[in-house]
Amino acid sequence: MLDIIEKLQKEALEKINSAENKERLNELKVAYLGKKGELTALLKNMKNIAPEDRAEFGKVVNEAREAIENTLNNVGSELAKLALEAKLKAETIDVTLPANKREFGHSHPNVIALHEVEKIFTNMGYEVVEGPEIEFDEYNFTKLNIPEDHPAKDEQDTFYITKDIVLRTQTSPVQARIMETGKLPIKMISPGRVYRSDEVDATHSPTFNQIEGLIVDKDITFADLKGTLEVFAKKLFGEDTKVKFRPHHFPFTEPSAEMDVTCFKCHGSGCRFCKGSGWIEILGCGMVHPHVFDMCGVDKNEYNGFAFGIGLERIALLKYEIDDMRLLYENDIRFLKQF
Repeated sequence: MLDIIEKLQKEALEKINSAENKERLNELKVAYLGKKGELTALLKNMKNIAPEDRAEFGKVVNEAREAIENTLNNVGSELAKLALEAKLKAETIDVTLPANKREFGHSHPNVIALHEVEKIFTNMGYEVVEGPEIEFDEYNFTKLNIPEDHPAKDEQDTFYITKDIVLRTQTSPVQARIMETGKLPIKMISPGRVYRSDEVDATHSPTFNQIEGLIVDKDITFADLKGTLEVFAKKLFGEDTKVKFRPHHFPFTEPSAEMDVTCFKCHGSGCRFCKGSGWIEILGCGMVHPHVFDMCGVDKNEYNGFAFGIGLERIALLKYEIDDMRLLYENDIRFLKQF
């Protein structure tokens, strides 16, 4: 029996010393020292050993177990050391190599145009105010003098959530909310996302951005409106820009107008970009309708004011000479890198 133990120990040590990895060591540990291992099986046979030989037998088995455990630990440490050295060698960093170039993003053309417009108006003393994109029908339509039977309220034009709640079709509801606070005078612009039930094409999208402006104060005239928007156009498109106002109709302003600017590509002489007219339409505007003041709690006999609305995408398309609105939303890096 002692010869068997000696042979088993010799065999185990040879296999352990020749193990190539940690997984093989674990297999050998289970094979010899596990609950069903060969050395453990020998200890279970102690009951068959003569009583006078059991002490010697147990001593030899324990010595074999200790030798196997020590060898397992030593070989395991050596294998771990070799694995670490191999890993360090494989992951060596050459600090003399040039660093990998990191690409940095930049603002979207819409954001660039928005910041420029905001800067122009804040320099003129305007405050930037934001409001909810999910709005009550009352603020989106009624308080802006848009009656119940107005075409703009058709479900084909407006996204209704319930009968009384819509995705706002313009940022004008922010103006109504600010007027309701009663903190006068008001001098503000309200940029933000708006929603209309439009088919996607080169000039339309169901989601786009607007910037609306409002002034409410005493003794405001249409001349103030024209002067303000002329300064805005010159700052945005160049000092040689001229403006032209054409009569129009908007429910929330009276009188109302659309404003054109001289084509910044041909400077008014006529080209393909302005369809030969020399002018490009950029916004709608007008004096705030007295009925709007009534519904928003402003004394129309003491206060008056003007409002205007600008499509942000239209500004970006014109300023950067982009001919398809869809390019702004497709996230094509080849396009966006140009700005």
